[in-house]
Amino acid sequence: MAKVINFRAGLMSVLFWSIISAAFIGPGTVTTAASAGAGFGFNLLWALVFSTLATIVLQEAAARVTIASGKNLGAIIALKYSQSSASTRIQIFLFLALAFGCTAYQAGNILGAISGLLLFVNLPQWLLTGIVALIAGLFLWIGNFRIIANLLGAVVAIMGISFIYVAWQTDLSGLSATHFFVPRAPEGSLILVLGLIGTTIVPYNLFLASGISQGQSITEMRLGIGLAVLIGGIISIAILLVGTSISGTFSFGALAQAMSEGSSGKGAGILFGVGLFAAGLSSSITSPLAAAVTARSLFSSDNAQNWDPRSVNFRLVWGVILGIGLLFGLLEFKPIPVIILAQALNGLLLPVIAIFLILTVNDPVLLPKAYRNKPFTNLLMFAIVGITCYLGFNNIWKALGNVIDLSGVSFRQSSLILLVLDLLVLLWVAKSIFLPKNKA
Repeated sequence: MAKVINFRAGLMSVLFWSIISAAFIGPGTVTTAASAGAGFGFNLLWALVFSTLATIVLQEAAARVTIASGKNLGAIIALKYSQSSASTRIQIFLFLALAFGCTAYQAGNILGAISGLLLFVNLPQWLLTGIVALIAGLFLWIGNFRIIANLLGAVVAIMGISFIYVAWQTDLSGLSATHFFVPRAPEGSLILVLGLIGTTIVPYNLFLASGISQGQSITEMRLGIGLAVLIGGIISIAILLVGTSISGTFSFGALAQAMSEGSSGKGAGILFGVGLFAAGLSSSITSPLAAAVTARSLFSSDNAQNWDPRSVNFRLVWGVILGIGLLFGLLEFKPIPVIILAQALNGLLLPVIAIFLILTVNDPVLLPKAYRNKPFTNLLMFAIVGITCYLGFNNIWKALGNVIDLSGVSFRQSSLILLVLDLLVLLWVAKSIFLPKNKA
């Protein structure tokens, strides 16, 4: 019989899982979503709707793996490929890829938090960088997921109220239901589409969800993830709507000024600064934490005590990620190019991680039948892998066009090539699931 949870337990579960919302609503979401609104109006809202729903599906699957097996996602992957000579290489590849993503995010997180503070305080950037890094470091040093989750739940509430209030004051004439559900990609928007997906379906969050889900029931987990991610998606949509209030080149200052001069008054600009700072601070904690949880997930099977949240190994991983972000802040890099590049890179990494996950949640050797994917869930995950692969291939194709001459290839031919590559990936995944070499 399914466990019935009361209102208080449900609320606590949502607050706990708000760590996932805090992880993906960082300066990257603010920058990418607001840039999408500034450059393309309401036309890319569908990408946020898709990525929010996809996040719920993938996060639920990652957490379900842990609840069903008692092992985190990294340990399951290590076990799945334990008989392969490439087992160690697969673990190292996954960690390095995800750590790189966390590092790229962290650089944008601290730069974004500082940019938010600079909108309403007048202090040297080096000092603000140190303050943000110190606060993040203190909470990471505590090593208590529950305390961190509760803090981030409060921060998500602050930034959510800020952005939703400002969006409510924005001119939304011209917005229709088709903007939410009909895919469209105006010329020059594909990098932002991939960025919107990459900043919402954050690959390292799958390992974070798996790593913190132990001890919860399926019901609690599904309620917590569903509502927390949905709230995060609403906040992301609000940020895109806020971005439509400016035109031309996007910058944090330009957006704050446009909002201050609009009908919402000067307070809206300050609220935007507060929301941006809160987004940067929360993600400055979750990015290093996710890197450390991923490392523990992948490498702790033989020496779990060496990867305790208060262990040297665990603290070393998050310390390196935090330190790199601190360095970017002290060197005063321009935040917006760094942030958008990080989102696009993580969008490219996403299909790789999603493929690992869909193979894992369908493995009859690793999971009991009751916990494996149902046909409808598989259909959803195949759609996610297919769409993210196609977008990733498209951007790789465009990057390749900057290196070699592809002018002889028509748009229809290039689209056909990308579609064939996409179908080959999906066929390989389907073959691996339904025609495994070693059946249970």
